[in-house]
Amino acid sequence: MKIRSFNVIPNLPDNLKALEELATNMWFTWNWDAIMMFVGIDDDLWHRSHRNPKWILGTLAPEKLDALNRDGEFLSLVRDIKNKFDAYMSCQDTWFNKAHDPRENDMLVAYFSMEYGIGEGLPIYSGGLGILSGDHLKSSSDLGIPLVGVGLLYRKGYVQQVLNRDNWQVERYPENDWYNMPVQIVKDAQGSPLSVAVQLDGETVKVGIWKVPVGRNSLILLDTNLPENTPRVRAITEQLYGGDRENRLNQEIVLGVGGARALEAMGLKPTVFHVNEGHSAFLLFERIRQLMKARKLSFKEAREAVWASSVFTTHTPVMAGNEYFDFELVKKYMEPYCKEMGLTMAEFLEIGKEEPSSMGFCMTVVALRLAAFLNAVSLLHRDTSRDMWHKIWPELPHYEIPIDGITNGVHSGSWVSHENLKLYQKYLVKDGPAVEGMPDNCDWAKMNEVDDRELWETHLIRKQKLVKLVRERLRRQYQRLGSDRTVLEEAGQVLNPEYLTIGFARRFATYKRATLFMRDMARLLEIVTNENMPVQFVVAGKSHPADTQGKEYIKAVAKLSMDKRFKNRIIFVEDYNMNVARYMVQGVDVWLNNPIRPCEASGTSGMKAAINGVLNLSVLDGWWMEGYSPDVGWIIGGIEKYNSDEERDYVESEAIYNLLQKVVAPLYYDRGPDGLPHKWLAMMKRSMQKLVPHFSTNRMLREYYDKFYVHAHRTAKKLADNGRVLELAAFRKKIEDNWPRVRVALDNFKPEMEIRSGAKVPIRATVWLGALTPEDVDVQLYVGTADGETVFNDGKAVSMTQDSKAGDAYIFKGEAACLKSGRHDLAVRVIPRHPDLMNPFMPFFIKWNEE
Repeated sequence: MKIRSFNVIPNLPDNLKALEELATNMWFTWNWDAIMMFVGIDDDLWHRSHRNPKWILGTLAPEKLDALNRDGEFLSLVRDIKNKFDAYMSCQDTWFNKAHDPRENDMLVAYFSMEYGIGEGLPIYSGGLGILSGDHLKSSSDLGIPLVGVGLLYRKGYVQQVLNRDNWQVERYPENDWYNMPVQIVKDAQGSPLSVAVQLDGETVKVGIWKVPVGRNSLILLDTNLPENTPRVRAITEQLYGGDRENRLNQEIVLGVGGARALEAMGLKPTVFHVNEGHSAFLLFERIRQLMKARKLSFKEAREAVWASSVFTTHTPVMAGNEYFDFELVKKYMEPYCKEMGLTMAEFLEIGKEEPSSMGFCMTVVALRLAAFLNAVSLLHRDTSRDMWHKIWPELPHYEIPIDGITNGVHSGSWVSHENLKLYQKYLVKDGPAVEGMPDNCDWAKMNEVDDRELWETHLIRKQKLVKLVRERLRRQYQRLGSDRTVLEEAGQVLNPEYLTIGFARRFATYKRATLFMRDMARLLEIVTNENMPVQFVVAGKSHPADTQGKEYIKAVAKLSMDKRFKNRIIFVEDYNMNVARYMVQGVDVWLNNPIRPCEASGTSGMKAAINGVLNLSVLDGWWMEGYSPDVGWIIGGIEKYNSDEERDYVESEAIYNLLQKVVAPLYYDRGPDGLPHKWLAMMKRSMQKLVPHFSTNRMLREYYDKFYVHAHRTAKKLADNGRVLELAAFRKKIEDNWPRVRVALDNFKPEMEIRSGAKVPIRATVWLGALTPEDVDVQLYVGTADGETVFNDGKAVSMTQDSKAGDAYIFKGEAACLKSGRHDLAVRVIPRHPDLMNPFMPFFIKWNEE
């Protein structure tokens, strides 16, 4: 029997037609009025649909639609929301339109990521990387930055978590019904579904293309689950991070290669390509192949144009989190692409090797080599990444390695509670709609003017809603397990909105140490059951299906939540998702974060908490290194090194207990005559005032634009001229051919025994350049302090000037400025110089003086 399918769409009355557009553009996810409009249609369907209004519209009975069509108040609301949406979409007064110059009129950024957390109704995310990608798209829309996202359309949503009677995580993988989700099939000029082809192990794979409107921008999603494909191929996009290593490689080829081809097929011409984590690094090879074919360039020539217009963001300081593939597996799938690019397999593999002896093909290394603009996601992560990848630039001081730091942020409108938003509108908003411009249109200096009682009552409303959510989810969990009436009644009594509430919610990776607060049960029991200053914990999070240790952590916390000694004051919330995250960051008092430093690249949950007045208690890792000051939160431990893991966990768990008992709880329960915790509220205000305006994706996107996007765009435009590309490639070849002959020596450097601070010491260097000219290089005097004789701990490079020529060598002169007293170390180095080199250390050529 052959089953055929067809799609039925809602038949909405004319007065309700606007709901179709409002339900399919993810703009509604960060606009409270739109959300409440859909909730008002049917509150039960809103929750059953996982906040998916397109599914709701397709489910409504005809009589319900008829009733809505005759409801004048509802029709007026629809008109108001549609007018607001139209005003947003047509607005020309955006940050980008005011900030960019006419040379950026045709800028388009293509942003590639393996996952996107935009809303619960689009379940193609697993954790922080996806949430960041979703927030990136939303802020780019708010700011007016032209950007298109590219990802994969997974047939099954990321794992849903269910705990069995033993508190062990069991995974469920719900099937996504894409025809009832906010996605649209992209069609060609004839109205047929558009697709592209990708070669995988000799098989031609057809890749379908879907689109998700995200405000002013779009997300393009790729799909191999098409009838024309074989069952093996159809399974490639079945599940986020699913399958074996071969399937993962297939996913990344489809994302990178298929994504570039999809944009081309749609007629989109990005000028900047942003590789978000190494998963999509094959995109860079496909762009090279496309340029070689379209512009008749060699691999090395096309590489110059791709390198200069590519941005790469690395997200993990844990080496295991960086994608490695076996050489034979890479060869199996990438050999045909190598032939098209004129590369041998050995040359191709070399691009993904950290060093010649590397035993795996690393996607992070590929991106580091083929993108000119590189960044980590916090300043601490920048330093950690420079240490991790130093072998790619072995002769550079670590602090000069060209990996910048652009600290993550969060999309304020998506994570602020409606109650806090109203508070901001009343006291802080300068002009325009509050949510669309937040945090930029708020005067945060006015936080001190917010009335204490109003702020506290707003916060208590969110605590009460969190408690209600936890009780409901716990009751449903116990009902599923067949628990008796007594247990169900107890579930309805857990937590107390008056108690100091600590929140911990994240992926249960072992380095995040979810059970650190449970290390000393006697201390924990003492803190939780203190009658004068009771403390309660709300914990949530999923483990990767293959992470047994992470599941053990979940089991331990969930088991503790059933321990009668703790009086229902430690609760594990099943099936953590965006909605649970929102309730938690809006409803707890303190956000706990205790990863092993420096394994947390950035972390963003604490930023979401700060938007809602929640105070952070965290290890000095990721963003908290930049956000912390004693007046906005607390730190667990410091930056010291420990002798062992045992010592570290002991010291930092004790710090948590001591802070909670001696500092945090006393401050929370210190009430004035009016019953308000005024000192706590003052800290909440300082936290919001200092942290919210900076740790936002609006600030983050502006940094990407200023540091990367605008320069990549302008260089891409320059290198659209084949002559410029050929010139740059010829320069690189000239450098490669002559670099072995480059040599530099200091000339008889013998400073006086004593040099007064403020003096300038003359320096001469002799430089042999082979067939290069002084115009091809930058000869730099480097002054700083060195560790031993070869590695600089700090320093500054100053270009020297050519003075004369001596035989086949050039004489360069410079001055070492002695601005402070003490030891000074100096050296001279030579690096390439060309106006179209976006990064002087990429490609890497450097020669230091040998004597």
